[in-house]
Amino acid sequence: MTESHRHYIPAAGHDLLLPLYDPLVKLAMRDEKTRGALLASAGLRAGMRVLDLGCGTGATSLLLKQREPGLEVTGLDPDPKALARASDKAARAGLEIRFERGFGDAIPHADASFERVVSSLMLHHLTRDEKRATFAEVRRVLVPGGSLHVLDFGPPRSRLDRALTWLIHHGHRIEDNLEGRLPGLMQGAGLVDARELEGIRTAFGCLALYRAARSAELARG
Repeated sequence: MTESHRHYIPAAGHDLLLPLYDPLVKLAMRDEKTRGALLASAGLRAGMRVLDLGCGTGATSLLLKQREPGLEVTGLDPDPKALARASDKAARAGLEIRFERGFGDAIPHADASFERVVSSLMLHHLTRDEKRATFAEVRRVLVPGGSLHVLDFGPPRSRLDRALTWLIHHGHRIEDNLEGRLPGLMQGAGLVDARELEGIRTAFGCLALYRAARSAELARG
């Protein structure tokens, strides 16, 4: 199957809902707080090359450039409609961001291409095998000592969180998130120091902030 014909889940779950995605996330997901926490965890500095994995309509990519204009930002997503919106938003904001079509388990960049990889609200769309392959690709494209920073749904922490989870989130793709398995999958793909940094409650359930890194030592062989 060619990359252009691979199945993927759009950011809003369905193409018809795409125009509602940005305002819904901003309102229900406490967007400024959650994405702000994601970027703060990354320790960004001018000159860094950053990959926004599963960039969707570009909200995180734009925030990266607005927070640190000296970054070299690339947004990657399989959804051409979302990428078109992302490109339009960047152009209107006067921000230079490169948006590319592609999948997380086949990142179209050479080894050690990025100091940071960030991902927001994408991993819960993937099967477990796709998550494993994506984390292995992230390790490959990170420079030694580079790091991955993820914001996505995490384990429920209260009775209310569990109720929201039962009402809203269904299917096997999100089970790894809700069962707290993401750090283990990151470690299994060769990333190190994988851990959850904090949880943030939202109207759609509990989000979790994760960090992992590529070892500072170059692999042999």
